Amino acid sequence: MATKLMRLAALAICSAMGFAAAAAPSPGPWDQPAETLAEQIAGILGPGPVELSIHNLSSTPNSEVGPIRRLIEQDLKEHGVTISAAQTANAIHITLSESARQRVWVAEVVEGDDTQVAMVELPPAKLQQTQSVGGLMLRKEQIIADSGPILAALEVGVSLVVVEPQQIVIYAAAGSGWQAQQRAGIVQRLPLARDPRGILLSTADRTGFEGFLAGVECMGSAPAANQPGSWSVQCHASDDPWTILQAPAQVNGTAPAPVFKAFYNASRDYFVGVVTPGVGVDLPGFYSAALVPRAVGNGAFLIAGVDGKVQLAENGVLATVAGTRDWGSDLAVLRSGCGTGTQVIASSSGEAVSDSLRAYELPALEAVPASAPLVMEGTVTAMWPAPDAKSVFAVVRKANEYEVDRVTALCN
Repeated sequence: MATKLMRLAALAICSAMGFAAAAAPSPGPWDQPAETLAEQIAGILGPGPVELSIHNLSSTPNSEVGPIRRLIEQDLKEHGVTISAAQTANAIHITLSESARQRVWVAEVVEGDDTQVAMVELPPAKLQQTQSVGGLMLRKEQIIADSGPILAALEVGVSLVVVEPQQIVIYAAAGSGWQAQQRAGIVQRLPLARDPRGILLSTADRTGFEGFLAGVECMGSAPAANQPGSWSVQCHASDDPWTILQAPAQVNGTAPAPVFKAFYNASRDYFVGVVTPGVGVDLPGFYSAALVPRAVGNGAFLIAGVDGKVQLAENGVLATVAGTRDWGSDLAVLRSGCGTGTQVIASSSGEAVSDSLRAYELPALEAVPASAPLVMEGTVTAMWPAPDAKSVFAVVRKANEYEVDRVTALCN
């Protein structure tokens, strides 16, 4: 009888173990990379308290960042590294990023004055699972590269106009690229900021340009068609407001939007918030602005503020846009024809090895991702729409050069 009871007890234990094994959850897609990264970090830091921040520049949904953080915290704790809310000398700054081939998690491990890097790569299969974000895909094409700073660029007919801090360079098409044809010096009467800004806009007849720099306004016109000669470029000192938004071609028979001008603070490198025509509400200082089309009216005025907030001025109300915490200071409107037809392209926030651009739709006061991030392989320093808004141009600062990329969209 005792033997029979022992066998029944053993059978019950085995059955319970079987049920427990069946009920145990299978590892999720983030378990292994979180464990690997935590192990590398712990090998650098050793046990002790540390601050932790995570910045998402990948196509991983923001809803997944919380679970990823919890996994990393748990794995760090197993190695004796505890996350502290108090300020410490040690910190971990993790960036979730990706390229066209793979996803990469990079951890900057700060220990006093010393910073080391830990990194883990995720298999391409995991990347493909989240690539189909939204209804379009962004792609880029390099237009030109130069060793010196580029502030803005504009295609005018068969020429490319490029603004640098001290000169305007006119390029002519040469094979599959561009060749410098003419240079016009700019006499600066104001000291330039660390990251100076510039704007180039087409004239109404698309045969010339209007340019703005700190304390300077320039006008340029191309030689007549099929006529020899150089561009006419004239620059003069000016404190007038800059033209920041230009009316694109009409869409669906609607009236073109007004041309907006804004006063620029050259010493602080931002627009002070005074725009003309007014938008029905006082604006704070901002770095960039875009006009988001609406079914009725001229559209909503979108700004990337100096305070880090992305706000929308519409119907006399200024409100913060949700879902923009990871936006940077550059944004522009793209008329892609995908989804609702128009998206906002925004740069990523924070300091990272590579910035990214991503398309969003703004049906109301929430930014909804419409594409996966497009890695720019450098720091985005300026961005603006083409005259027809069917593409966006971005200046990217790399280690030894600047480049201008044209960004367009493909509908899924």
